[in-house]
Amino acid sequence: MAKYFDVHPDNPQPRLISQVVELLNADGLIAYPTDSCYALGCRLGNKEGLDRIREVRGLGGDHHFTLICRDFAQFGQFVHVSNAVFRLVKAATPGGYTFILPATKEVPRRLLHPRKKTVGVRIPDHVVTQALLAELGEPLLSSTLLLPDETDPMTQGWEIKERLDHVVDAVLDAGECGATPTTVIDLSQDEPEILRRGTGDPSLFE
Repeated sequence: MAKYFDVHPDNPQPRLISQVVELLNADGLIAYPTDSCYALGCRLGNKEGLDRIREVRGLGGDHHFTLICRDFAQFGQFVHVSNAVFRLVKAATPGGYTFILPATKEVPRRLLHPRKKTVGVRIPDHVVTQALLAELGEPLLSSTLLLPDETDPMTQGWEIKERLDHVVDAVLDAGECGATPTTVIDLSQDEPEILRRGTGDPSLFE
């Protein structure tokens, strides 16, 4: 059964955040709220966690996973960012955008897009997510919590606990979460390409 954490949305309890990070460090898989919608997350080096996310979501081999980063210093460790791209990203973060960029050697090969050698990265504007990242000290490997054959993500922690009780190790509930995924921008080529329109205003990249 999944552990259920009732986390304050504005002042996350440090004790609860520490318990969630202990689960992550023990290669657990969590469902947690972000500034767009709920996501599945595990530690970067958790191969089994990656497989579990694929299974829950029914994902193929060419899916772009996302590294949820605390700040730009962390962001820059895992993707190659030119000055021009940095200015674009800086103007849009933190917030509801995921950026596809060429990965550095810090990213495990199994997380990369098989042909492009790219990975998704983003910096969320969410107090609970930021508290998790600060305690964990590394990015969260994540994917939107959208189940196969469903068009809308789940927005309530209790609902996720009921439906995924034997699939995830913990559910963080910080109140109702949004139902719109991030806007996904591919910045790996010369011109930005909008792959998905979501919470972030895509006009910045048009």
